[in-house]
Amino acid sequence: MNRKKLDPQSSPRAAFGHQLRTSREARGWSQTQLGGRIGYSDTYISALETARKSPTLKFAKSADSALGTGQTLELMVRGIKNSALLEGFPEHAAQEARAAEIRIFEPIMIPGLLQTPQYAAALASAAVQRGSISQEQADERVRFLAVRQRLLRRSAPPLIHAVMDESCIRRPVGSTEIMRTQLDHLVTMAARPHVIIQVAPFSLAEFVPFGAVVTLLTFADRSVVGYTESNDQGYVVRQDETVRAWERDYHQLQVEALSKAASVALIRKARKELPS
Repeated sequence: MNRKKLDPQSSPRAAFGHQLRTSREARGWSQTQLGGRIGYSDTYISALETARKSPTLKFAKSADSALGTGQTLELMVRGIKNSALLEGFPEHAAQEARAAEIRIFEPIMIPGLLQTPQYAAALASAAVQRGSISQEQADERVRFLAVRQRLLRRSAPPLIHAVMDESCIRRPVGSTEIMRTQLDHLVTMAARPHVIIQVAPFSLAEFVPFGAVVTLLTFADRSVVGYTESNDQGYVVRQDETVRAWERDYHQLQVEALSKAASVALIRKARKELPS
């Protein structure tokens, strides 16, 4: 077995190889044993785990199924192939797929996991019109989101706690009908037992602690990883001090935001106020 040491942050292929090896060894399987279960040679798996070859989508789906890793590896492959995603975001999406709890703060748009396909397509279409991405990349971006959202349909989905600035439900995206459907979707999602949606009202003003997207992923071992992004870069944050500070701020935000019931009421009110 090739035990070449990999730095998962050195390249997307290295990140995939590291995740594949970690997931396989967590099962106590050799490369030969994994290969036998999914129809690939140990030589091929070794080449992936040492980043000497690029993974295929077919392999990633088979490995996810055998290893019980949700869609972690599939998302990593889709991220490698999707040049329209922010650098750093595919790694975050792969970690999101194996999180036990996902805490999100979104200051501008509806969080991706809670977007309807039409809302997501409108955002992608706007990026095409700005010249930021091609139509093909826009379509792949929407497909990537659909894969991410599969975690919501698992038999044991993660707990989702999303706090949105009020501007997220007030800012029109696409047509009025798209916004009506999106706000209805939020109300439907908020009724699920594993989803908590809160709105941080405009009245919180400067007391909202975050000025950008912030996500906190908690894993089964209770470790926590953060994520944020700028206009052109995504950042996976592992520094304990930063993550702990974000957790403190998020806890405070949860207390100061509207309750779940009041948030749903405000979402319904925003829907009624949409132009006819």
